[in-house]
Amino acid sequence: MKGLSIAADAVVLLHLAFILFVLFGAWCVLRWKWMAWLHPPAVLWGAGVEFFGWICPLTPLEQRLRETAGQQGYSGGFVEHYVVPVMYPVGLTPTIQLWLGIFVVALNIALYSFVLVRWRRRRRHAVGRRIAR
Repeated sequence: MKGLSIAADAVVLLHLAFILFVLFGAWCVLRWKWMAWLHPPAVLWGAGVEFFGWICPLTPLEQRLRETAGQQGYSGGFVEHYVVPVMYPVGLTPTIQLWLGIFVVALNIALYSFVLVRWRRRRRHAVGRRIAR
């Protein structure tokens, strides 16, 4: 059952990586433009989870792996179980969840604004170099 416990831990790390991608994936878009096809849907999913209280499929997967490994599962979602105890000791309320969703959207609007400004500057600079030749 140790393998299932390790698999559950891997799901937690994958879940955390996805959350970080939702929050900061726009930086990846600066480097790899093709990420612009992956990141906005991830942001929509992340915001939807916060706004509508959806449960990410990774949460029940992790819980099932832990239960099968003989560990105690937990109720609620990933954020409630792992993030909230660190950030909000009192617990996750619908109001906090709404603010988390607003934060996700606002952060990504700001990051994509920065990305677009950088793309435009690079484009103008490249055009200017071609004209100067």
